[in-house]
Amino acid sequence: MTINTEEALSIASQLVEEWVWTTETNRPEPNRLDVTLTAVEDLVPISVALRVKRLGYLAAISGLDLGPEVGELEVLYHFCTSAAVVTLRVRLPRENPCIPTLCKIIPSAEPFERELSEMFGVTVEDLPNPLRLYLPDDWPEGKYPLRKDFDVEAFASQAS
Repeated sequence: MTINTEEALSIASQLVEEWVWTTETNRPEPNRLDVTLTAVEDLVPISVALRVKRLGYLAAISGLDLGPEVGELEVLYHFCTSAAVVTLRVRLPRENPCIPTLCKIIPSAEPFERELSEMFGVTVEDLPNPLRLYLPDDWPEGKYPLRKDFDVEAFASQAS
């Protein structure tokens, strides 16, 4: 069964707005639905619900550093079907950010979650393989290259 973009977004919107989860939704573009989760604990159940309704595949997980002055990171989970994109947005504290893994329900989430951990310092609970993907084994702990306060020049001078 193939559904069109508008049907997919309508089903997803109804799913997240009528359930017990506390979310905020908006449509930044005609083919997109952004869902902001207000509780990290809702990530797995909402992801399961999207999968049960066959509302796409997990295309990517993105990390955003909102800056030291904001004190938060944001993790975006992009689910796609046809031209429809449903993005689950979860904010985490910058200090000790932690999020549950989706690997148990979406095995292909693993490389995205490993990258999120390595580049932003987000702890992904129960991640099956927490080994690094990109950074060398001797990379210093607590240095996350995609955070806004990572000083490339200072790091390069220390390394040489």
